[in-house]
Amino acid sequence: MSHRARLAATASLVTLTISLTACAPATENSACLLPEHAPAQEALADLEGEVLSKGPQGEDPVSADTLELTDDEVNQVKAKKATAAIVMHYTGDDWTAAQLNGLKTRFSELGIEVIGVTDAGQDPSKQVSDIENMIARKPDIMISIPTDAVATAGAYRRAAEAGIDLVFMDNIPVGFEAGEDYISAVSADNYGNGVVAAHLMAQALQGEGNIGVIKYGVDFFVTNQRYEGFTETIRNEYPGIKIIDERGISGSDLAGEAQNAANAMLLRHQDDIDGLWGVWDVPTEGIMAAVRTAERGDVKITTEDLGLNVAISMAQNSGVAGLGAQRPYDQGVAEATLAAYGLLEKDAPPYVALAALPVHHGNLLDAWQDIYHQEVPEAIQESFLECTPPTS
Repeated sequence: MSHRARLAATASLVTLTISLTACAPATENSACLLPEHAPAQEALADLEGEVLSKGPQGEDPVSADTLELTDDEVNQVKAKKATAAIVMHYTGDDWTAAQLNGLKTRFSELGIEVIGVTDAGQDPSKQVSDIENMIARKPDIMISIPTDAVATAGAYRRAAEAGIDLVFMDNIPVGFEAGEDYISAVSADNYGNGVVAAHLMAQALQGEGNIGVIKYGVDFFVTNQRYEGFTETIRNEYPGIKIIDERGISGSDLAGEAQNAANAMLLRHQDDIDGLWGVWDVPTEGIMAAVRTAERGDVKITTEDLGLNVAISMAQNSGVAGLGAQRPYDQGVAEATLAAYGLLEKDAPPYVALAALPVHHGNLLDAWQDIYHQEVPEAIQESFLECTPPTS
């Protein structure tokens, strides 16, 4: 079975597991998972629109809202009849689908033809091959997210030397300098997403309790930032909440690995654990399954990224209390716009970021549309249950 097929099979199994075990809904008008907790709510209000992350090389962030092209510049780009290659770390989830949608929409507006999209299946050697294959097709632009900043650096260097304008998502290859080797890097505010998830955890627990942390066990810039944002906020701002267990996960079956890690935490700490944090939505699906299997519906879960399964759980007022969301569609639009900056030899900021969006049951339906620029899927709408604000 190919790596891609194994991933697809795993995803299908996880979806089935979640639908049968981890998304059992609460009843209509049951207590909402987020009670009133003024310190956390005030902190979240203060964060609105703010970007907390620094770039991969410590750059100050520039808001994606500041990127613009005049009508004359758009016409200049269209006249170039440029081509673009999109080299992904993997595809098949909600985040990458929204990224690709934003990229393709904006490229179409700019008259730029997308000549190929590749999926490395999180395998650096496969991504090196993908880059080499795309270099041979001589695109003007390459948009990519490196699976491994070291292992892929040489291939990206060959792309830059071939005169291809590079724009990166989230991560950059080792040894690359903005403005010299690539146009810009675009990312969600991943540190801020971790901070948001910490405040939502504090709100769910009303500032008191013991929690476990399930992080990505690979040195990857954006997931490191999420972990730091979450753990530093808990430790610095919520002395009543203690992180009593941490475990890292890696490999192709991240939901399965996270489920195993959560099972181990729940078994070890029994009733002494009150909350669990997952580094993004796919591992969190495994956390949800573990909590359901242990019949620990009282355990509060927060995470990052609004994927479909997590959204259904949230709609049912069951499982995930809240999360910090990226804006992948808008990130894709920003990346395509920066590619146009490169074609025009227009000065571009080295690091562009989009602010985190807190998502919970109360704003779920509006947040989905803001994030994906699409109607809310029927599966979420049909799962949505009203809930009653709990008393403090």
